[in-house]
Amino acid sequence: MNMLVKPFSAIRLTDVPEVGGKNASLGEMRSNLASKGLRVPDGFSTTAAAFRYFLAENKLSDRLENLLRSLDRKDYTNLADVGAAARSLILNSFMPADLAKAITVAYHQLSGATPIGVAVRSSATAEDLPDASFAGQHESYLHIQGTQALLEAVKKCYASLFTDRAIKYREDHHFDHHKVALCVGVQQMVRADLACSGVGFTLEPESGFREVVLITATWGLGENIVQGLVSPDEYLVFKPTLQQNKQAIIQRNKGSKKEMMIYDDHGTINVPTPVEKQQRYVLSDSEITALAQWGIALEQHYQCPMDFEWAKDGIDGKIYLIQARPETIHSRKLPGNATTFRLSAKGNAIVSGNAIGTQAVSGIARLITSPADAARLNKGEIIVTANTSPDWDPLFKKAVAIVTNGGGRTSHAAIVAREMGMPAITGTINGTALIQDGQLITVSCCEGKTGYVYDGAISIESKTIDFSEMKMPEHTNAMLIVSDPEQAFQLSLLPNNGVGLLRMEFIITRHIGIHPMALIHHAVLKDAQAKRAIENQTKDYTDKSKFFIERLSEGIATIAAAFYPKEVIVRMSDFKTNEYAQLLGGKEFEPLEENPMLGFRGASRYYHPLYQPAFELECAAIRRVRNNMGFTNVKAMIPFCRTMQEGIQVLEIMACHGLKRGEHDFEVYVMAEIPSNILQAEKFASIFDGFSIGSNDLTQLTLGIDRDSQLVAPLFNEEDPAVLQLISLLLEKAKKCGVKAGLCGQAPSDIPSFATFLVAHGINSISFNPDALLQGIENIRTAEQQQETRPAPLPVLL
Repeated sequence: MNMLVKPFSAIRLTDVPEVGGKNASLGEMRSNLASKGLRVPDGFSTTAAAFRYFLAENKLSDRLENLLRSLDRKDYTNLADVGAAARSLILNSFMPADLAKAITVAYHQLSGATPIGVAVRSSATAEDLPDASFAGQHESYLHIQGTQALLEAVKKCYASLFTDRAIKYREDHHFDHHKVALCVGVQQMVRADLACSGVGFTLEPESGFREVVLITATWGLGENIVQGLVSPDEYLVFKPTLQQNKQAIIQRNKGSKKEMMIYDDHGTINVPTPVEKQQRYVLSDSEITALAQWGIALEQHYQCPMDFEWAKDGIDGKIYLIQARPETIHSRKLPGNATTFRLSAKGNAIVSGNAIGTQAVSGIARLITSPADAARLNKGEIIVTANTSPDWDPLFKKAVAIVTNGGGRTSHAAIVAREMGMPAITGTINGTALIQDGQLITVSCCEGKTGYVYDGAISIESKTIDFSEMKMPEHTNAMLIVSDPEQAFQLSLLPNNGVGLLRMEFIITRHIGIHPMALIHHAVLKDAQAKRAIENQTKDYTDKSKFFIERLSEGIATIAAAFYPKEVIVRMSDFKTNEYAQLLGGKEFEPLEENPMLGFRGASRYYHPLYQPAFELECAAIRRVRNNMGFTNVKAMIPFCRTMQEGIQVLEIMACHGLKRGEHDFEVYVMAEIPSNILQAEKFASIFDGFSIGSNDLTQLTLGIDRDSQLVAPLFNEEDPAVLQLISLLLEKAKKCGVKAGLCGQAPSDIPSFATFLVAHGINSISFNPDALLQGIENIRTAEQQQETRPAPLPVLL
């Protein structure tokens, strides 16, 4: 007889046909990755031969085959009846004595004198398709203790081969039912109910960006994450700087974690998470780092991106890997092409949550409470529900999107949506309460990491771009203008030479929302309402300034990581006083100005007592990104610097706070957006590393036009001769001084002749908004080709 049971110590990855992918991976990790520090609980697996022996001894094969032959394969009207009958056949069968003995002996060897709790997990395999994945289709049972309970759990796993969802899965994938065998892994139980658990990916699961490890975490058992019952913490770790022993955690997002799954006398139950635990992060920095290092070790060993499950034992305090498998969504995608989606307008947002995917779709919302409501769902509708589980999988075939109250980016709904290539929004909290059954809605996941459900149907524009053969310009860098860290990983996949303008203001507005001076002077704020709101947002921070530094540095680091090691130029804050005043607590610190556009902005703020302490926080964030987190590709840029003296004062402040120009290859650029920057370009070039032309402000100040005024808007023209004269003069002076000069703006993509002008005058780089990048690249390449056949341009004289 073939072996009925195999210990993990005797299992390798090549044993997938014998024990299933899940068990083969556990054996492989225990045997080959312990030297890397990975801890995997010990155990054993029943084999495919054992399952077939069980069927043979109970004479079940023909009976099961006859049952499945009766399945309505058109509409699946009798799926539930066929599944229930098949499961009943197995559950009412006996466990052959020699199989029961083999399982019992292996269990005693694992537990020793005192029976221990074990996890009992199904692991299916197909005899002619050993690499087939059946993830999530079959049952698992936790904290099983004692021989009799274990034997019953094994039989229940066998029966789960015929859950409704598993039968439908095999039908959909054209697997022969009788060629699929069910193996069972029995593993020492990790008491995560007394601690925490979670899921990890060795890539960013929405974009497929491969240089990060995503880790999610919740209190108690990890089933709550998979089922989408909780919104977990999320941590993002950058692989290259982790391997340089830098502070590589580039994002921390705290989940609500309102429930935790624990054991009771009858199995598992959910209980409210203590408020103190809800309000703090599950993992320490050292634990996050260790899990990320394990993820890298897994990826290197298996030679592909991986997803894995981990659990922390509340008794011994150690973290264990309890499962690992190849990531299958982005691994299959071909590089070099992308489909982008964009809403033609923004409607009334009903709810928001975690955006899964980057698509957008409109349709009828159908509120579904359980798979039993399947008949209510029509093809092409949007499922709106509290959460989902594998039992829901047959419904997803009819839907075009999913919206759930609970769950994070690694919940069941998120995983299935990615597999099926449909958008989903998880963690909306109250989506089922605010979205009406039958309501026409638009689900948008194309606006970054936050997804929105809008009322009504909004026109959606989609464009598939193949840039696999696109050649970059030879002499002129094509760079991006980026503001939102949530879109950075997706944008980094486009052809580019880095980020020529990172707008700090977006990060301050969206990820901080508080005026930095209000954080510095929080204790003496006069606005009691603002003070309470700030206390609520920063309750984890005794020193409120650290909140600003950490949030700002993580936003910048995320963008720097996405484009690493390419150059990322961060423009220091360039809010106007009226914009700063809109931040929480801002009204107490901002003067009223008649014309904020020409007032207290840019460099003038940085050395002024009204803002200098806040500018020092900006410097601390940049220093943390470069020195602590290892992103030396980050450079700084000073906006609206009116005079040389202003530039000198700002550079002195930066140097006093650890950002000395020229030290550790740190570069500082200046915006060329005021005529004085150009007329005095030689002097500015002596203290800065280069220029970035801000074409909007330069046009405004050259022509004396308020660009926000509709009355004179027709006169605003970047190609006005006066503007072109100033640009050509700057480029000439920059070249003479040996410093770089670039331009940030829309004009070079919208106006090919403007790109031709810039290239002809030797510009070093042009930065585009993402939607204009590809056209901009083409315009630059055309301009370079034209330049090769033309004589050098004459200077444009003032």
